[in-house]
Amino acid sequence: MDVVQPNDLEQAFCVARRRHAELCRQNQIFNARNRILGGDTKTWDIQVCDRKIKEATEKARHETFAAELRHNDKMMCILENRERRGRRHLCKALHDFQQSFQKPELRREFDLSDPLARRREFPARQGDNDARNTVSGMQRFMGEDLNFHARQRFQQEQNREWFLQQQRERKKARADQKRAEDLYTEARLQFDQTAQDLQHRERATRRAVSAAVKQFNKTQASELAERKSLEKKQEQEDDLAHISNLLRGDLLSEDPQQAVSSFGPHRVVPDRWKGMSQAQLGHIRLVQQQQMQEKLRLQEEERQRDADWDRQRVERARAEVLCERQQRRQQRDLRRALDGSNRSLAAEQLRQRNYMKEVCTNHATDDYFTQFNTRSR
Repeated sequence: MDVVQPNDLEQAFCVARRRHAELCRQNQIFNARNRILGGDTKTWDIQVCDRKIKEATEKARHETFAAELRHNDKMMCILENRERRGRRHLCKALHDFQQSFQKPELRREFDLSDPLARRREFPARQGDNDARNTVSGMQRFMGEDLNFHARQRFQQEQNREWFLQQQRERKKARADQKRAEDLYTEARLQFDQTAQDLQHRERATRRAVSAAVKQFNKTQASELAERKSLEKKQEQEDDLAHISNLLRGDLLSEDPQQAVSSFGPHRVVPDRWKGMSQAQLGHIRLVQQQQMQEKLRLQEEERQRDADWDRQRVERARAEVLCERQQRRQQRDLRRALDGSNRSLAAEQLRQRNYMKEVCTNHATDDYFTQFNTRSR
């Protein structure tokens, strides 16, 4: 059963409080309606009825509250009993845990104050598999264990059982080998007899099959000869009928009308057409001659047009060459004029540089300074 939490009780209390507030609001509405209606008899009857209804509602509400209170009291009792039972179980579990896992003899320092420590001690050697018998203790050596004699007797018994078991297995193997050889010999004899019977049956079957094949071949040869004669006769009759049809038909008569198609006079049936007539061939040759002349005329016009284009292209190239030569001549004249002006400027700059060098290198003498000294002495 789930434990009721305090939040659940608080939520139930809030629901009950909201329900009580709703009932109080309905009571106020009933009182206001009674004040509005006044002293009418019918109205009073209605008020009495409403009063009874209100009393019944109040009674039902009180009963609901009482039932809810009883339910809450019962829940509180159950919760108290559950809490008391849980505490008792917890104390019991704690006591059991202490009795099981926290005994005095399980403490770390119990061996220091144990009164029965000497009585519980083991002797120096309890057995061959004692964990206290370490190598440094030298309590057990090879062949000096306590079970040496019993182990020796067990080994002797085991060796005797192994020897007897090997003898039984050897006898059984010999018996099995002899039985297998007997079965193999019997099976070989049976297989040989069966092979002989099958060989006799195969020979008889082959003889019967050979006879049946020979008879079938004779029948097939006779049927083939008869069928070939009938086919040859039918082929000769078909050839004669075909020759007569060709001689009497329109195919070898070369009638041009039999090749005319039903789709128009300009179309023919390919398997009946024997070729064109001389008039048709002459018309075709005439049309071909006209087409050849027209093609030659077009080629001549194209040649004249190409020649005109070539002449115009050559003239345009010649004009471009002359214009380029004129530009080069003008550029050469301009370059010569520019070179002349550059040479004149270079000579002028050279004269100025020489003059400045001469002025700067001449040292002033006393006579040079005396000409400026005009003060009276």
